Amino acid sequence: MRRTLIAASLIAASTAGADTPVLTVYAGDYFTSEWGPGPMIEQGFEATCGCDLQFSTGDLLPRLLLEGERTKADVVIGLTSDVTAKARATGLFAPHGQDNAALTLPIDWTDDTFLPFNYGHTAFIYNTETMAAPPASFDALLEMPDDVKIVIQDPRTSISGLALVLWVQAVYGDKSGEVWEKLAPKILTVTKDWSASYGLFTDGEADMVLSYTTSPAYHMFAEEDFTKKAAIFPEGHYFMVETVGKIAGTEQPDLADAFMAYVMSRAFQEMIPTANWSLPAALPQNAWPAGWAELDLPEKVLFYSETEAADLQAEAIETWRAALSQ
Repeated sequence: MRRTLIAASLIAASTAGADTPVLTVYAGDYFTSEWGPGPMIEQGFEATCGCDLQFSTGDLLPRLLLEGERTKADVVIGLTSDVTAKARATGLFAPHGQDNAALTLPIDWTDDTFLPFNYGHTAFIYNTETMAAPPASFDALLEMPDDVKIVIQDPRTSISGLALVLWVQAVYGDKSGEVWEKLAPKILTVTKDWSASYGLFTDGEADMVLSYTTSPAYHMFAEEDFTKKAAIFPEGHYFMVETVGKIAGTEQPDLADAFMAYVMSRAFQEMIPTANWSLPAALPQNAWPAGWAELDLPEKVLFYSETEAADLQAEAIETWRAALSQ
């Protein structure tokens, strides 16, 4: 009798699991880490959808290009505006169906396919305890002594590294090669990804690290460490948007639409500052967490459309590579 009851319970549990619809969301590796936003987003969405949200992590664009129409994704979250042109060209994405007027970005956003969920500005982060006089401009950074050591990321493998070469291009244009030649002696190393670079900086191996203007927020509000600051340059800072997109061929269109709407909800947007340590794309500044309005943020924003970024990045990367290989 007991065995019969156990077997019946297992069958019931299996049936219940089979009846629960699954929404598969492709995301970057960082997204589902213990410090990333994934776990909170999963919990919040599942509380409203009656579904099982499953994240599948990895390198987003290469994976989509490889899988094509065979992709298992229903939704993709984390593609930046610097690579959405290639993602759009796959033909895999459908309109997001949300109202762009609700966005609170510092630029106008009219794209009906890729929906921003957060943003930030590329910046060099320094430690006030070891650098009393940080550069006050990009030009001043270039004129710093060569014994100042900076860690950056590879633009061929890192979205932040790609943002840096586009930032240099946006500020200096045809003089970008000269800029990289001046900066090269100060570059301690080039890492494959952001995590490796930032780890070197926090371990005290470098004076400055390429990151984001919101990076100090983590130290301030999670660690009560106020020694990490972003050097703000009057030339302007390159603006990056992370987006979410719906796969046109999804077998869960209603759930995918519900997730897109959830991204725009106050509940989702309020998670972003302290879960993804970025600025929320659809939340007014007066609704940011206490203290966030005091972050050092640039007055001037530099931005390339996805088409401009696609057209410029090969040349910008080659200019970077040529200068650093000398």
